Amino acid sequence: MKRLIRLSLVSVIIFSCNPALKNSASGIAINPYNYNIQKKIIAENGAVVSAHPLASKVGIEILKMGGNAIDAAIATQLALAVVYPNAGNLGGGGFFVARLGNGELVSIDYREKAPGNAHRDIYIDPDGKARTDKSQDGHLASGVPGAVAGLFASHKYAKLPFARLIQPAIDLAAKGFTISEREAKSLNGLQDDLKKFNSVIPVFVKNEGWKAGDTLIQTDLANTLKRIRDNGAAGFYEGETAKLIVEEMKRGGGIITYEDLKNYKAQPRTPHQFNYKGYKIVGMAMPSSGGLLLHQMMKMIENRNIGAMGFHSVQAVQLMTEVERRAYADRAEYMGDADFYKVPVARLGSDAYLKERMQTYNPEKATPSTDIKPGVVTGKESEETTHFSVIDKEGNAVSITTTLNNSYGSRTVVGGAGFFLNDEMDDFSIKPGVPNMYGAIGGEANAIAAGKRMLSSMTPTIVLKNNKPYIVIGTPGGTTIPTQIFQTLVNMLEFNMSTEDAVYKPRFHHQWLPDEIMIEKNFPQPVRDALQKMGYILKERVAFGRTEVIKILPNGKFEAVADNRGDDAAEGW
Repeated sequence: MKRLIRLSLVSVIIFSCNPALKNSASGIAINPYNYNIQKKIIAENGAVVSAHPLASKVGIEILKMGGNAIDAAIATQLALAVVYPNAGNLGGGGFFVARLGNGELVSIDYREKAPGNAHRDIYIDPDGKARTDKSQDGHLASGVPGAVAGLFASHKYAKLPFARLIQPAIDLAAKGFTISEREAKSLNGLQDDLKKFNSVIPVFVKNEGWKAGDTLIQTDLANTLKRIRDNGAAGFYEGETAKLIVEEMKRGGGIITYEDLKNYKAQPRTPHQFNYKGYKIVGMAMPSSGGLLLHQMMKMIENRNIGAMGFHSVQAVQLMTEVERRAYADRAEYMGDADFYKVPVARLGSDAYLKERMQTYNPEKATPSTDIKPGVVTGKESEETTHFSVIDKEGNAVSITTTLNNSYGSRTVVGGAGFFLNDEMDDFSIKPGVPNMYGAIGGEANAIAAGKRMLSSMTPTIVLKNNKPYIVIGTPGGTTIPTQIFQTLVNMLEFNMSTEDAVYKPRFHHQWLPDEIMIEKNFPQPVRDALQKMGYILKERVAFGRTEVIKILPNGKFEAVADNRGDDAAEGW
């Protein structure tokens, strides 16, 4: 067995099962039965970092074929829909943020929408009880998917034909790929839900159980991808695939209609931008809360010399916790789909307002969330999202986060079409004061309305230095996404940490309510003890997020680092 040797290779895992087979139909040399995971690479021509090694490899092969970063991102996203079914998707949505080679900043909103028959009390029983089970599980939990519309909306910035970009995904679905131990465990844990929430038993059900080295073949999904290849977006939103979606809805009590699908459009947005100590930070606007939350948190620490406090010092963690608390209180009150609700973005991000928010900050003790209300503004996400970052030598940088919301979304696979539907309706505030699956509280700004996009925490981000790409970053993780991006950027920009340490070191998170700091299990004990003495409640939990970073080095090369919390992989050329 030949192994590609790279000087910058840090960690490698090899999956080997079947004899070598190359994706001949797509014209790219990827062996889906024998592949490696590498966590870091330094490259000259381009880099891709995503949640699955095969998807990252597809993206790099597209760059080698003459595509730009947008081509590579589209192909990577389509590959993830095949090889990473718990978050990569056709049945969900996401956000696209890019800095083009000509300097133009672009963002595209392809967040899911509430179906036309949805209404604000759709998950409220006659006795007033909020039915979060219906907003999280099964057919009624799904919003109208936006992923395919987003792919075609972004293709205008690409160079290669769409048919060429989708072919690797078709091959991976039709011919199969070898799954890892982590993937086998994930699928095995899903078996009961698959049988419970599906009207047609999908290919992911395996009575004898999945094991590492098994080959996953998805024929129905391959056929769905072929219809998209041959008919464009209409191959998903109309015709046979639309029929399969609507029939699935009828079998399971869902409400997505032909009209909902045909009328879905991806929406160009003006990227959310702010400056931080000479850097320009570019993110997503509403209905992503991430761009504004990151703005608020970064600006609330900007003048407090956090760099001198040091990484994981009690002072730095406490300060960052308190700014997270205040930002998330504002999220609950003011943030939602700006097409339906007037979000006071300018005021929430203003220096005067953020200074006012920090007047109650006490560096000696916790400020209880009961004492922190949303600021006064005049004029009124398992966490199974996935992120990938892409860059090319032409100056195109792309940051994309897509999601099904929970792991495997609603756990409902469209019969005959082979893809999971999202459970994004739970990202609305289904009833004021009732937390969603991530514990987030919301109100009128994020109430359900037909055709409305639900509030998101996704935070695809590009940092510019001297107006050129410097950091391309994003992560999954539900409501922890903005705080992960916040912490990773502080690690890199303020604590001058290596990219690996900035990504791999233990994380923490506070979101106002519940009033607790979530910490990863390897969070340092002395800091835990000090925070508890200051009045904080700490809750240890499993690792959260899988941050994917590309950093442009002083010599112009690209350093790509994949999170070590999953099978994420960095590829470069």
